[in-house]
Amino acid sequence: MLRPVVDPLAAVRSPGDPACDVYLTGPIFLDIIFTGLDSAPVRGTESWARGMGSSPGGVANMATALARLGLRTSLAAAFGDDMYGDYCRDALDRGEGIDLSLSRTVPGWHSPVTVSMAYEGERTMVSHGHEAPPTQAASPVEGAFDGEPAPECPPPARACVASLVPGTREEWIRHAARRGSRVFADVGWDDTGRWDPADLADLEHCEAFLPNAAEAMRYTRTECPRAAAWALTDKVPLAVVTLGSEGAYAVDGRTGESAEVPAIAVEALDPTGAGDVFVAGFITGTLAGWPLADRLAFAGLTAALSVQEFGGSLSAPGWVEIAAWWQHVRAFDDQSLVAGHGSALRRYAFLDGLLPSAQRPWPLRRAVPTIGFRQP
Repeated sequence: MLRPVVDPLAAVRSPGDPACDVYLTGPIFLDIIFTGLDSAPVRGTESWARGMGSSPGGVANMATALARLGLRTSLAAAFGDDMYGDYCRDALDRGEGIDLSLSRTVPGWHSPVTVSMAYEGERTMVSHGHEAPPTQAASPVEGAFDGEPAPECPPPARACVASLVPGTREEWIRHAARRGSRVFADVGWDDTGRWDPADLADLEHCEAFLPNAAEAMRYTRTECPRAAAWALTDKVPLAVVTLGSEGAYAVDGRTGESAEVPAIAVEALDPTGAGDVFVAGFITGTLAGWPLADRLAFAGLTAALSVQEFGGSLSAPGWVEIAAWWQHVRAFDDQSLVAGHGSALRRYAFLDGLLPSAQRPWPLRRAVPTIGFRQP
């Protein structure tokens, strides 16, 4: 596997550790992103975008964000048996150094595709695809994938990422927790409108839950996202609620500690994948043993850097991008970078002990923003 610029877990690694830092599973999409639109497309007209990029999407957004932060990442996913699938696999394997040994290419199945249009700080997406065969068995030992024995899933790992589906239980989450993995969970929007906390039964196996403010308040029947975070600690040890432009708030129910960190003010080009990058940053800090406030600050920073570029996996920052931002902050001490909360130099001083002393080219070949593009 390719070496990252920084190994954030260097201080906590030992010879008996699992080979995998983070395991995750989910669908892979080919994302085609249009940026630079002045407004939403109007029916019956043609709109021209000033920018365009293609990259692996879906669960690939978080897998890429984790790998670029130096975590040894294992991804179990289904890849389409087409050029899109080949492109996504190559970008994640050779381009990002993600372990795809638990993934499969499914004969006769085409890759799901999402077209994302970014404008006015928001995005509109159109997707197409068919459900893929499962990439993992119902138990960690038995089962089949496309007629072949399934690999043991999940593998031993420091952490796993689970995207909860309301009303559905995933056996692999329980197996992972019993094996000692720390499970970090998020959740999608509940289209049923139930917002029943009982629908999130898998939280009993999770260490942390990271919903946004709207999701947290609906599940807890509260009027305030901070109150929602405290209420969620009845179900999970660590609740992290993202507050959009206000930042994020977290509560550790085991210690009673809480922390709130404001968002970094940036001009957003494309918010695709920002939530995934936030989760990846928070997981990195948690596995490294950082204080709660530092974890929140780092997660918010990585998310802020990602929205300044287009694409989900394309925009996930690595340590070189983080170092460049920190160098700028130290040079200019721009108080507006952390709106209303004093100097960024104080809030992000913990980066001094992490970042490389001298910038050098990032060693990973990033996903090429156009499929099949050949540089001269």
